Amino acid sequence: MVFYHYFWGYMRYFAELAYDGTSFHGWQIQPNAYTVQQALDKALSTILRQKIETLGCGRTDTGVHAREFFAHFDALSDTHQHDIPGRKFLNSLNSLLPYQIGVKRIIQTDDQAHARFDATLRSYEYHIHHSKDPFRHGRSWLLQDKLDIERMNIAAAYMLSYTDFSAFSKSNTQVFTNNCKISRAEWVKDGEHLVFHISADRFLRNMVRAIVGTLVLVGRGIITPESIHEIIQSKNRSNAGSSVPACGLYLTEVKYPYIG
Repeated sequence: MVFYHYFWGYMRYFAELAYDGTSFHGWQIQPNAYTVQQALDKALSTILRQKIETLGCGRTDTGVHAREFFAHFDALSDTHQHDIPGRKFLNSLNSLLPYQIGVKRIIQTDDQAHARFDATLRSYEYHIHHSKDPFRHGRSWLLQDKLDIERMNIAAAYMLSYTDFSAFSKSNTQVFTNNCKISRAEWVKDGEHLVFHISADRFLRNMVRAIVGTLVLVGRGIITPESIHEIIQSKNRSNAGSSVPACGLYLTEVKYPYIG
């Protein structure tokens, strides 16, 4: 890989971006659907006048948002004439992207750097509001039920003792393991607004939305906080709660050992 990049004159870059996922069918390119990756690849290819294919730090589902997302791409090294990764290039790139996507910076990296596999930590937030608010529509879940946050946080804390989260994973996913190490799982109340914070080394498909759906059952008093133990140990998705709507979910942080 190193020989290929340097012999043929390719350089690797990381793009840090944010997006409102309401209008997109998730991050990853798919047939007959408009995605964030499709929009970004098209803009980069246009401005660099070469075919650019990005690879993201993960995949977000339809309607999910990202305050911080990273993707890497390779470009011919003679593109220095385009001022990569300077402000002029960044401004030009953003002018080609739809308003729902904003690229914050472009970082030149080692040619082996990988946006997905090198990430050491990912953090998400899930937002809930309890009364109709036009400014939160599409960006938070309207749930009129009052929830017992103390019980929900007791249940959330239990999850830090486990690593196999098969019970919260979408079925038939192509992964080698369902093990994840959760380092934070906490509900925070901000007036009438609730935010669930969760961080881990990796996440399974649909994992956060399934966890939130299960914790909401605890908050409603339908199941006890201790039920989390049985659900996780069962490794059965049907024993957990339903997935909550995508609109309240945000990817908020992705950490790498070589990016500050």
